[in-house]
This record gives sequence, structure tokens and C-alpha cells, in this order.
Amino acid sequence: MPIRELPDAPPSVHLLGPTVFLVALGVGMGEAYMWPRLVLVFGPEIRWLFLIGVTLQAFVMLEMARYAMATGESIFFGAARVFKPLMWFFFGVAILVYIWPGHLSTGAAAFEEVSGVPWVVTACIGLILVGILFSLASVIYPLLESLLGILIGVLVVGTSVAASLVGQWSDVTATLGGMFRFGYLPDEAMSAAWFPVLVGAIAFAGPSGMQQMWYTLHLRDSGAGMGAHIPKIRGLRSAGAEDEMPSRGFMFDTDNPAEMRKWKGWRKWVTFDAVLLFWGITMLVTISFTVLAQTAARESPNVAGLIRDGDREVALTAMADAFASAGAPVLRGIFLGFIALIGLNATLGLFDSFSRGQADMSYHFIRGAKKFGMSKLYAGFLWGVITFGILILLFGPADGPGAILDVLAFLSTFAMGTYCVVLLLVNNRMLPKPIRPGIVQNLVIGFGAVFYLGMLVYSLVRFGVVVG
Repeated sequence: MPIRELPDAPPSVHLLGPTVFLVALGVGMGEAYMWPRLVLVFGPEIRWLFLIGVTLQAFVMLEMARYAMATGESIFFGAARVFKPLMWFFFGVAILVYIWPGHLSTGAAAFEEVSGVPWVVTACIGLILVGILFSLASVIYPLLESLLGILIGVLVVGTSVAASLVGQWSDVTATLGGMFRFGYLPDEAMSAAWFPVLVGAIAFAGPSGMQQMWYTLHLRDSGAGMGAHIPKIRGLRSAGAEDEMPSRGFMFDTDNPAEMRKWKGWRKWVTFDAVLLFWGITMLVTISFTVLAQTAARESPNVAGLIRDGDREVALTAMADAFASAGAPVLRGIFLGFIALIGLNATLGLFDSFSRGQADMSYHFIRGAKKFGMSKLYAGFLWGVITFGILILLFGPADGPGAILDVLAFLSTFAMGTYCVVLLLVNNRMLPKPIRPGIVQNLVIGFGAVFYLGMLVYSLVRFGVVVG
């Protein structure tokens, strides 16, 4: 790669950055819906699996950032450097996984509880609004970072207040204690009915599927590391003003001590993101939802039985009723409004990320695609996934929002196990030795590959099912 100067790293302590995308995607339906549902059935002791899942994803985030900040290239580009079919594999997986509008439809179902508007209508309108918003933006990254930052702030404060109003101190201690009940797995959790759901929920502990891979594109657009030398993606309205994308990334001089000091500064910057912004905020929000789930179990003792009988959406209803038990019926509507907001929040991040990733791979690796420009490719994939989402909502075979989310969760597990393998190959083969990961980082990412793919294979072999 051509050698260019590495920019100076900003201060490690900061409020917003590209991690806001992972937080927005991490604080999604997995934390607000899937894990509370598991807590209602199995109790807070099941949360040790969440702790493993979200901690593993923090490590993955740091290792994804290593290649992106050192080169200005996405991890997709790195995969193509190792073996081009690997990149096309993820191109196909992205289409298979993220055509399903699971987050938005689940949020729309919550909005239906408040407003009476059918969830399909709300979800279709939401999809169209997302497309219009990104198409009209001049430069997409700053708009999305600001918008998601506001939404995350509202969600963190709102869920914390909700939990403090209705929860008990014993709920908090049970939640924290449950994170360290390593090995707790009731027999029912290992059944054909629940093990696939558990696998999907572990994948949804934090940003699931390919969202960590897309994070490398957000790092580039934010100007992190060598991403400062790469132009930004514009909305369709400003497509004519975009700069030409270079055909490859850049590398800094790893033999220069001054450059290596800058590199260490960037690693501190992204470590702060991983530990405090990503891990910390995700954990705080999920603790709040676990407290709400325990309150719901007290207020509605039959809710676990209803879930076991197949009523997926009753978990949200029970938590809304628990919130209303604080003394005002209006609180029920406010809680369901939060769920709808989470669905919108996750959809904004997902649809932008999907379009960004597919456009990046198409621009660099499909002959003739460069003549369209990155902005038009981005818009094409964005409106393509929106159109497909609307068709699925109106005519698709999926049985309601909960079923769509289960499909999305389980397919994500496959992508996560695979990208851990790719990450090991890219970071250890494509980067100069001074900035390659150490033995600890490699062992953790290797464990991730075995963890995700192992659960998937076990579910398939033991139960013959891959979707709950």
C-alpha cells in the first residue's frame, strides 16, 4: 500500500464517535425484547450468557478497528486481499440476513399497542421515511451520528428511569448476580424449542451479524486513523459533489517511532469506545430491561406460561403493564413508545450499514460499478432493501414480527462465527508485524469463532433445527 502520514489521534475520552452505530445496533431488540423474554422464562441467572456475548463483541470491535484504522480500508477489502470469494460470501450473507425488517416490525408492533395502527402500516411508512432521510442528507455520516446519539441518550435515560420507578433493589442484585452464574442452564433451555432461541439471543447480545464488519466503514467515514485520507459517502441529493474514491487504502510507516506513538493514541481512543461507550452503555440498558422483566414476572405470573405456549409478543406487553404499575396508565404507552423508538433506532443504523457495505464491495470489485459513483450505489442498495422489506411485510411468509426477528437472529450467528475466522486471517496476514494482534487477542477471537459456529452446529445436529 502507498505510505502516507497517520493523523494525530484525538483525546481518548469523548462522547460521540463511530461507536454510536454499534451502540445503536447493540441496544436493539436483542436487549429490549429477546433477553427479557429469556429472563421471564428462565430467570435472571441466564444472563451470564449475555455477559460472555457482549464482552466477546467488545474484543471483536477492537480487532475490527485495527485493520480499518491502519489502512482506511473496510474489513471487506481486507477479506478480498486474503481470498476474494470470502468477500463475496459476506456480500451474499448480508443480503440473506438483512433483507428482513425484524427490528422495525417489532417496534411497529409495540406502536400498534399504543395507537391501534396496524404494525404493517407503521413499518412500511417507517421504511419509506428512512429512505427519504438518507437520500436527502448532504453527507450521511454526520447526520446519522448526531441522530443516533440523540436517540441513544433518550433510550439510556428513559429505560433507567423506567426501571428505577418499578423495580426493586433485589431485582438489581439478582440481575448482577445472574451475570456470574456461569454454567446455569436449565434442562428446558437445552430443548429443541429453546436452544435455537438461546443461540440467536447470544448473537443479539450487542450488535449482531455483520454489524461489526460495517463498523469498519463507519470508522473510515469518521476519519479514524488512515480513514482520514478516504472521501465520505454523500446522500443521493449531493451525489454530484462526491470525490473520487481511491482504488486502495494506505499504510503509515510502522518503522517510524513518531508514527507508532500516533498509532498507540488511536488504539487508546478506540479502546475507550469499546469499554465505556459500547460495553458500558449496552450493559446499563440491558440491566434496566432485566429489572423490568423481573417486575413483569411478579405482576403477571402467567406470562412465562404464555411465552412457552408460543405467544412471543406477550413479553413486551407484560413489561409495559409492569411499567404502568408504577401508578399511571400513561406509563404503559410511554414504555411501548420506547420499544418503537428502539426499532426505529436500530433500523436507521442497519439500513445505512447494509447499503454502505454493499456499495463499498460493489464499487471496488464489480466491473463497471465505479461509473455510478459510491453515492448512487449506496442509494440503490438502500432503496432496494426498503422495497424488499415492504414486500416481505405485505406478502411475506413470516409469522409476525417476533418470527422475523428470530430468523434474523439465528442467521446472524453464522455470519459472526465466520467473520471471526476472517478477522484472524486479515489482521495476521495483511498488517505489518509491529501492529498485528497479540496472542491474547488472537485466542479470544479464535474462541469467538468456535463459540458461534459451535452453537450453530450443535443446534443443527442435536435438534435438527436452526430457527426457534
